[in-house]
Amino acid sequence: MPQSATSTPELRQRFKELLRKVGSGEHTSRGLSREEADEALALMLQGHASDTQIGAFLIAHRIRRPEPQELAGMVDTYRRLGPQLTSTSAQPKPVCFGMPFDGRTRTAPLYPLTALVLCAAGQPVVLQAGARMPVKYGVTALELFQDLGLDLQGLPLNAVASGFRHHGLALIHQPDHFPLADSLIRHRDDLGKRPPVASAELLWTAHHGDHLLVSGFVHPPTESRAWETLSLLGEEDVITVKGLEGSTDLPISRACITARMRHAKPAERMILHPRDHGCFGPDQEWTGKEAWTEQAHAALRGAGPLAAALRWNAGCYLWFCGVSASLSAGLERAEQCLQKAEGQTMLESLIRWRSAVGG
Repeated sequence: MPQSATSTPELRQRFKELLRKVGSGEHTSRGLSREEADEALALMLQGHASDTQIGAFLIAHRIRRPEPQELAGMVDTYRRLGPQLTSTSAQPKPVCFGMPFDGRTRTAPLYPLTALVLCAAGQPVVLQAGARMPVKYGVTALELFQDLGLDLQGLPLNAVASGFRHHGLALIHQPDHFPLADSLIRHRDDLGKRPPVASAELLWTAHHGDHLLVSGFVHPPTESRAWETLSLLGEEDVITVKGLEGSTDLPISRACITARMRHAKPAERMILHPRDHGCFGPDQEWTGKEAWTEQAHAALRGAGPLAAALRWNAGCYLWFCGVSASLSAGLERAEQCLQKAEGQTMLESLIRWRSAVGG
């Protein structure tokens, strides 16, 4: 990223000082404070660091692994410089899904369908994603909704907010709504590894105000670090999910490892068993957009190979969000929604809204 025309020698020198702290070697490298991590990421996003400095910082931080206060500082940067979305007083608190921005390559995504079912049940949903990006270059949320007939690309943030108020669904698309953060993508490509900012993406939501934040993870150390970070950030209601490919999609081929953390209290482990609720089966493989689109439309009507997984995910999240009083009630509500094709009806309403918005 070219340095900003407003960059000064003082700002470049300041970034160099921060770089020394994370890149000095095994014995002298140390973690940044929350404020320093915020400052470092802001300097990178705003063009006050050279390409060499940015690459060195990201890979040094990747090797050493970011600490909770550092991730909290990065999320502070995103909260301050990124897009902001709020709910109206009449809306229920939304569920905000945090999952890897580099998409999916192995398993069929469920979250767009889960979001439609939740919205049909009156539960607002906030999703965040980018364009195809390293390291996986997997299929993105934007593409999946486009395959369903809903094109959410190119919407200004005020249009996204309007759609969120009226229909309960918001997709924050990084190239459209947070170009500063998108400027780091080429560095991720050059490094060939997920940088620490990819961990921060799982913990950040553009929604300001009361919400349920769901964050996907793969490895147990990542989960415990997320708990610490989100506690520092003051998140009041959090669920962590060992989901498919690190996403928030709950598997049906095995027990689901989740945990809930509320009001800064220690996280409470929740192990959910799809076998106990008639949802056990294989997690469908990703075989391409054409096959997924056909399966997705069928699932929204309660049929096809994704139906059981959609029922499980929608039912669990209806319970997590408090729409249903129990997991069994959530699964029953999800089944009713699928049998009545309420998710498909919501999709059609969103398509009509998008057509009316234009652009």
